[in-house]
Amino acid sequence: MAGTTTADPSPGLPGDRPPAAKRAVRPGWRDPRLWVGVAIIAASVVLGARLMAAADDTVGVWSVSAEAPAGSEVAEVELEVQQVRFADTSALEGYYPADQPVPDDLQLTRTVGAGELLPRSATGPVEEAGTLEVAVAVEPDQVPATVGPGAVVSVYLISPDARRPGEPVLSSATVVDAPALSDSFATSGRRQLVLAVPEDQVATYFELIGGVQTPALGVAVE
Repeated sequence: MAGTTTADPSPGLPGDRPPAAKRAVRPGWRDPRLWVGVAIIAASVVLGARLMAAADDTVGVWSVSAEAPAGSEVAEVELEVQQVRFADTSALEGYYPADQPVPDDLQLTRTVGAGELLPRSATGPVEEAGTLEVAVAVEPDQVPATVGPGAVVSVYLISPDARRPGEPVLSSATVVDAPALSDSFATSGRRQLVLAVPEDQVATYFELIGGVQTPALGVAVE
């Protein structure tokens, strides 16, 4: 029996071959995506550093832990430290920084409330004359808008029959409290100011206004 020959199977079609494996290629240093990523990371680091710096941008300032009346020596006043962030750094000059002791030879020239920062404007040398708190009723239109606690003012008697027209009846008086007109002498239409007045001026002040039938007072900021 004649032998038969079998033809070799034909090679597979191209579509039957497995796809060639592709190697992962790392982006080169010229790839713009690389630089975009670096820029994002750098911006994040800078922003984080600025946020951390802003969160710690405070300074310690001496404050009064309990209300202290005018005339109190600062050395005897109970103080504590408050961490404060000032929008205007120059405002710190008006207070006593906690990294330095407050001088002992000072006294309060006005009452300082509990929790209030200790302002330099509310202190003066101990050897100065003492002060007394005096409530005065002033004409609302004669009070400058800048008058508030801590302001130093002079008070004038502006009544037509005043004995000393044009001269202050009180001078170098420190404003302790300046309530709004609605919280003052509503029936009289006058505004109340509470002043820390040098003790040697108090008697003369009451004598002068006592000699006027309807005293009218005006205020000027020194």
